[in-house]
Amino acid sequence: MRTLHVGLRVTDPQRSLAFYRGLGYVVVGTVAETRFGRLTMLRLPDDDFVSLELVHDPRHGQADPGGFNHLVIQVDSMHQTVAALAMHGVPVDGPHSPDGSPDFLTALVTDPDGYRIELVQWPGGHPAGMTAADFAT
Repeated sequence: MRTLHVGLRVTDPQRSLAFYRGLGYVVVGTVAETRFGRLTMLRLPDDDFVSLELVHDPRHGQADPGGFNHLVIQVDSMHQTVAALAMHGVPVDGPHSPDGSPDFLTALVTDPDGYRIELVQWPGGHPAGMTAADFAT
């Protein structure tokens, strides 16, 4: 088993799509009418698979991030990513280093509907994601 993707309800699909394209996402395809609304499937450039689905249904009004805490995206270069986001007018909180090292960096951005996104640049030699080794004492 594996997690396939996360679906986020969005208020303005064009505004949200511009934001996520600014983060580097690429549109894979859309499904015009479903019981959830219009779906736009996105992937990151180095991924083969969809990892994010934008869901728009005007019958539901404003999107509400409610109990959703945050989405995490790995970046290769935090400084390049922050510079690219600045060019798209996206404010970034950070970067900061959780352990004080110069190559393990995190930053936060917020999408147009209020969803928080954590950007992570792993230190050299770290696997592509979190593993049990990250929690070893």
